[in-house]
Amino acid sequence: MKLQTIDPRTQHPVGDVLVESSHAQIDEAVSQSTHAFESWSITTGDERAAYLEALALGLEAHRDELVKLADLESALGLPRLNGELDRTCFQLRRFANLAKSGAPFQFTDDPAVAGGPPVGHPAIMKVRIPLGPVAVFAASNFPFAFSVLGGDTVSALAAGCTVVVKAHPAHPQLSVMTMKVIEQVQTALKRAHVITMVQGHSFEIGYQLIGHPSICAGAFTGSTKGGAALQAKAHTRVRPIPFYGELGSINPIVALHAGLNGQEKDMATTLAASIAMGCGQFCTSPGVVLLIDESEHVKSNDLFVSELTTALGAQTPHAMLTPGIRHAFDSGVDKFTQSGAKALVHEKVASFEPKPFLGQVSAKEFIAHSALHDEVFGPACLLVRCASVHEAVLALRAVGGSLTVTLWGAAEHNAKTTALVRAAAQIAGRVLFKGVPTGVAVSAGQQHGGPWPSSTAPMTTSVGDDALDRFLRPVALQDFPTWVAEHQGRPI
Repeated sequence: MKLQTIDPRTQHPVGDVLVESSHAQIDEAVSQSTHAFESWSITTGDERAAYLEALALGLEAHRDELVKLADLESALGLPRLNGELDRTCFQLRRFANLAKSGAPFQFTDDPAVAGGPPVGHPAIMKVRIPLGPVAVFAASNFPFAFSVLGGDTVSALAAGCTVVVKAHPAHPQLSVMTMKVIEQVQTALKRAHVITMVQGHSFEIGYQLIGHPSICAGAFTGSTKGGAALQAKAHTRVRPIPFYGELGSINPIVALHAGLNGQEKDMATTLAASIAMGCGQFCTSPGVVLLIDESEHVKSNDLFVSELTTALGAQTPHAMLTPGIRHAFDSGVDKFTQSGAKALVHEKVASFEPKPFLGQVSAKEFIAHSALHDEVFGPACLLVRCASVHEAVLALRAVGGSLTVTLWGAAEHNAKTTALVRAAAQIAGRVLFKGVPTGVAVSAGQQHGGPWPSSTAPMTTSVGDDALDRFLRPVALQDFPTWVAEHQGRPI
């Protein structure tokens, strides 16, 4: 099958026609990665840091051509894409520093205790070793930060794993150019095949990659359907492997009266901008807002809804990433209205740039219709009118799992805010008490992953320092000789 860049703004094909990776080429990429793992897995933190820092410099040296090509293939705009490239380089350097500081080589020294069990035990040192070659599935909506050199790739490299990237077909030319930058670095540092790449549209390519017997883990950012299919393949192999998928999320916001009172217009304006940001093509885009209609607060809620309707209706989102995503957006909005959502902002257009959607339902309707819990990837949001905090808690539970939940107006400690914080923490990996959920900091305390369907492994994160833990396996070394002890904090 041919690969062709489609300009999202015109829907016209541009650039060179590429060819999907063949089965033989996929096997070769994995074989090269497996061979490279033998030496990369025993590199020091300084050696890994030098490689990651060189990749950051390589991206920056080719910034202009990379960003222009990314804009051609994504329509995300030069300011956004320059910022995303900066974030990607920051992430590369952060994980370089983590490797240099010894984070991948942390160990537990458990000295021998004299006597018999259960008190007595031999000397044990628990270390962590890299899993092996990792299959990374690039995302469509972040051509740099969650793509070929995105967080999954970088954290796996810092952990001592090699990576086979499955490039996303939404930006094939950018992926090829990024791989050229990587190969320049690998040649200069004599680190051949630490990263290899395959690409193509067909599901068979992804299945072959995740099913390859030499692949030891998978990392994915994308749709729930696509992630679930790859997870099933990873878990039904002859030798099952871990699969770390960041999937769909509707990121509820609970708007308490204290969070709206007197600032209905400002909060509505902020929320409308967040819903439409990047044409709603963020994993943390707010898709549901719960309003609690206690009698004395209905007027404030109604004012907020009126302001949000006006503010969102005035938004002009840019073209979506691909025709397929655009079609899925329209289909998702149709499912909302067919499932009982009353449209407050809804204009069907044939243009490549969609119009935002805002719908409204009661909490009872929301809880009863599972279709209303699905992510609609794009500038769409549902308002859910709840009769009480208890009903809002039930609505949160109906969501099942989300990357984020945001609580506006929960500053006061009382029974209501306590119930909402507990409910939010049960379903989300990150709970916000201010602002909007769009934007995920790369930091030590970050948690980007929640219960299904937002991710396949809610105990892990795909963003932040702890992301490298996914690619390290603990091993207990018992009654170890002196030469092994001397490797504490370094690869053996």
